Amino acid sequence: MTMLTPFRGINPFTDHLDGLLADVAINVQLPPGLHRIACERYERVRRYMEREGSPLKDRILHFYPQGSMAIDATISSRWTEGDYDLDVVAQLDIPANTPPSIALDLIERALEGYPARIVRQTRCVTVYFEDMHLDVTPAVRHPGTIERQSDIFHAKEGEPRSEHFRVPMNAYGFARWYEANTPVETLFAEAYNQRLYDVYGLSFKADAEVDEVPEQCHLSIKNVATVALQLMKRFRDIAYLRATGRIPPSVMLSCYAGHAAASNLTLSDMLIRQARMLASDIRRASSSGRLLHVANPVYPDDVFTDRWPADLRQQDDFAHRLEALVAGLEAIKAGRHDLEDVGNLLRDWFGKGVVSSAMERKNQAMGRAVRTGTQGYGKTGLFVPAAPAILTSVPAAAASRVAGTPHTFMGGVPW
Repeated sequence: MTMLTPFRGINPFTDHLDGLLADVAINVQLPPGLHRIACERYERVRRYMEREGSPLKDRILHFYPQGSMAIDATISSRWTEGDYDLDVVAQLDIPANTPPSIALDLIERALEGYPARIVRQTRCVTVYFEDMHLDVTPAVRHPGTIERQSDIFHAKEGEPRSEHFRVPMNAYGFARWYEANTPVETLFAEAYNQRLYDVYGLSFKADAEVDEVPEQCHLSIKNVATVALQLMKRFRDIAYLRATGRIPPSVMLSCYAGHAAASNLTLSDMLIRQARMLASDIRRASSSGRLLHVANPVYPDDVFTDRWPADLRQQDDFAHRLEALVAGLEAIKAGRHDLEDVGNLLRDWFGKGVVSSAMERKNQAMGRAVRTGTQGYGKTGLFVPAAPAILTSVPAAAASRVAGTPHTFMGGVPW
C-alpha cells in the first residue's frame, strides 16, 4: 500500500463529488488570464498614485495585497459572475494623528483622473473596471511593532468627524499566518491547477516561475484548504444573494480555513470540516448569549467580526445554513442521494450557472472516455461508461447494467 507523504494531498478528480466541487471552484475563481490583467492594473494604479503631482508622491511606503488577493482565494462577486473584488493596502507616510477622513481624501485625490470610475467608500477608495474592482485602503504603520501592524481608517461620508475612528489591522501578518497553516499539497495542487489552466486553454507547468508580474500576484492554488475556502465563500454569497445588510465576512471564513487546515483531507471533507468548525463556534457563543468573536491570530486587536454579526439571530441563521450544508454533503458521501438530487443540492448551494457548467464539463469528459475507451477510478470503484452520462438523471444504459441496484450518487453508477 502506498502511503501519502504529509501535505502531498489528494487528487480531487479521482472522486465524483470532489471532482464536481473542484470544477465549481474553478468556475467562480479569478481566471488565470484575468489574474494577469488584475496584476497589471494593480501595478498601474500604484504607479499612478505615486506620479509627479500626486499628493502621495514618495509617500506610499508599501503597496500590497490583502484578503483574498493575498492568499489566492479570490472569487467572483455575489452579484455579478464576471466581477472580482481585489483588495490592496497603501501604507502611507503621513503623521500618526492624521484624521481618518483626511487619509481617505489623500487616496481619493491621488486617484483623480485615473481612467476608471473612482468611488469613495467608508474604509477604502474603489477603482471600478469592467470586470473587476480594486479597493485601495489607506493605512498607517504602528512604530516599533511586528511587521505592517497598522491602523486603517473608518470615515463614512455624511457622518460628523466625531464618529470617525481608526481600526487596528495586520492583513500582511494574517496572510503570512494563513500561508504557514496551509502548506503546499503537491499532488492536489498539480491536478487542480492543471484542470484550471486546461479550462481556459492555457498551459500549466508546476515548476514555472512567473516573472512578469509582482511576486505577490502569482496564481497557483496550493492546497485543498484554499479551494474549500473558495467554495465556502461562494456558498455564503449564494445564501445571502438578496441580503442588503452585512454578511459573514470573507476574512473570518479565511481564518477558519487556516485553523481547519489538515494534511491529506479530500476536498469535500475539508469543506465539511470548515463549515462544522465555524457552526460549532457560533452555537457555542450563542448558547452563552455572546456574539461570535474572531480575531487575527497574529494581532488580537484586529477583530474580523467587528461589523458582523449584528445579533444572535444573525449568527444563528448562518450556523443553521452551515449545518444544512454539512448534513447535505455527508448524505451525498453516504450515497443517500441520486444524481438528480445531487445536482439540485449543488445548485442550491453554489448557484445554477456555475454548477451546470461544471456538470457539462463532466459530461464532456465522460463522452471522451466513451470514445477512447478509457477508464476512471474513484472511491466507488471502476467505472467504464457505455454512453455519455447525463448528470441531471440516471442514464438508461447505466440503469440496465445495474438492475436492482439503488441509483445512488456514490453507489457505483457511472456518470
